[in-house]
Amino acid sequence: MATLLDSLVAPFDALAHRESGGLGPARREALQSALRDGLPGPRTESWKYTSLRPLERRAFGTPASPAAFDPAQVLALPAPRMVFVNGRFDAGLSDLSSLPEGVVAEPLSQVLERGDERECNLLARRFERGDEVFARLNAALAVDGLVLRADAGTRGTRPVHLVSVGTADAGDVAWHLRHLVELREGACLEVVEHLWGACAHANLCNQLAHVHLAPRSRLVHARLQEEAPAATVIARTDAALAREAEYRRLDLELGGGLSRHELNIALHGEGAAAHANGVLLASGRRHLDTRLGLDHAGPATRCELTWRGLGAGRGRAAFHGGILIRAGADGTEAALSNKNLLLSANAEIDTQPVLEIHADEVKAAHGATVGQLDPTALFYLRSRGVPAHEARAMLTAAFCRETLSVFDDGPLRDLLAARLDAALAREAVA
Repeated sequence: MATLLDSLVAPFDALAHRESGGLGPARREALQSALRDGLPGPRTESWKYTSLRPLERRAFGTPASPAAFDPAQVLALPAPRMVFVNGRFDAGLSDLSSLPEGVVAEPLSQVLERGDERECNLLARRFERGDEVFARLNAALAVDGLVLRADAGTRGTRPVHLVSVGTADAGDVAWHLRHLVELREGACLEVVEHLWGACAHANLCNQLAHVHLAPRSRLVHARLQEEAPAATVIARTDAALAREAEYRRLDLELGGGLSRHELNIALHGEGAAAHANGVLLASGRRHLDTRLGLDHAGPATRCELTWRGLGAGRGRAAFHGGILIRAGADGTEAALSNKNLLLSANAEIDTQPVLEIHADEVKAAHGATVGQLDPTALFYLRSRGVPAHEARAMLTAAFCRETLSVFDDGPLRDLLAARLDAALAREAVA
């Protein structure tokens, strides 16, 4: 796969702010490590369900001027907004005037350009090369993204809207975004992350987010992936929770041609809690791969994970949910549920829940199923005069909407529910 990897690393020498913040050595080390190990292949265990062969003959370039798009097509929220187009901050589309007091949001490119010693020292610790090749490529090549900090005790009254738009007027292009989110002690905030695209070319977005939650902080984080059918999305989120911190997360994987997302949550502090839900909509020829890694390191930590998958057309979904309860994490409670529906004979869903326990006095459970719509429920609705396609739509929507319980009732939940319903209707799944 030399052609693909070579095209991805080609922009390194001309990278803006490559040496800023003392990151030059770390970037070069990450680049050399990626070149040495190469991209994952058929023998890479963690990539066994996802092949990069469809991309290996492509040569991705660097985004130039973005094509025009209608901003109204992106999720509209009455909230402060930071927009990245083809991996670059767009000040004209962004609006941070209504940021809550105590919250600072700025593009990574500006932080690097400013070169503040304290900020760059913090950034350097966040630019680990990573244990996976796309994380290393991100460490080497990312020069933009969101840097978000909430001071101790901050109470955000409205969400921060993070938008990544993929649009290019010619050729296949790739970009790398790195987001850093830090909530200090007792801070509470909502972040809505939206990936959207409408480009016929095979764009590649490689995105990595670091989330750090101090004691007793609380982050509600929604991620809506609606990339274009030809797009490839490689995304990873690493979250670290201190004592009594809470992380509530929703992932809606509704777009893209090939999308792989890793969500790693480390529960370091006593009493830390994570509640994460998600939907995988693998329709058409879409390929979705989600990997969860929950690491219970502190005592009395809790996690509850609920994922729903739909396979339609010739779509394929892969789900791996791993929960590790380390020695000393006594009193931990962990639960994982992954249910999937096959809505066509040509769709495929692979699921692999893994539970590893090294502590005493824990409560842990996991379960995974792959099946079809309940014929009894379908018969009941049909007997009440509901047409067949409407009955299927009702059952499919109810199956997916269960994941929205991670959020309280309100405008944000309503908006995400509407986006989910629209995707089900658009993909002719429901």
